[in-house]
Amino acid sequence: MKKIIAFWMGALLACVSLGVQANTPEPEALIRNTVEEVLSIVRQDKDIQAGNKEKVTELVDTKVLPHFNFTHMTRLAIGRNWRKASPEQREVLEIEFRNLLVRTYTNAFTTYQDQEVKVLPLKMANDATEVTVKTLIKNKGKPPTYVNYDMEKTARGWKVYDLLIEGVSLVTNYRGTFNDQIKQNGIDGLIKTLMEKNQSQVATE
Repeated sequence: MKKIIAFWMGALLACVSLGVQANTPEPEALIRNTVEEVLSIVRQDKDIQAGNKEKVTELVDTKVLPHFNFTHMTRLAIGRNWRKASPEQREVLEIEFRNLLVRTYTNAFTTYQDQEVKVLPLKMANDATEVTVKTLIKNKGKPPTYVNYDMEKTARGWKVYDLLIEGVSLVTNYRGTFNDQIKQNGIDGLIKTLMEKNQSQVATE
């Protein structure tokens, strides 16, 4: 999972190899512009380059996470058990799953090594509400990595709700583990596990 998160981070930070054109579809432009802003900050901030987790977390929280739909991501990760969860359980699940992804993402942040990424042209209908932005990450001395961003149009604009790394879904990759934990200990048991995992990560920082 950490390897997948690291690719996720690399994809987000690296996909600025092509400038945004006036006719670039909105989802593609959103990713490019966000990444360009993040990279500009990283290049100028010595603390972030040195791995300052507080600054990295702040950067991720303010510049990256607003473009993700964590409600949809959590629902996908929980799968069919989402229907069994109460509104209160759903809210806590979303918070803890978000924290899990953010902390893993932050820890992987320093693995960025100036990869080159090609963003493939996106063709979409004017009335499209879901699209997939495809990218190709070129790693020096290694085979390229294919990363697809599944995005949806919401009332708050285009949001990412899943990423596929070499065909493997970042979000649904958790589903098997989560379903096993729910089967053994119920939804509250999964919530407890996620809380403990997040708290242990905080303690080691």
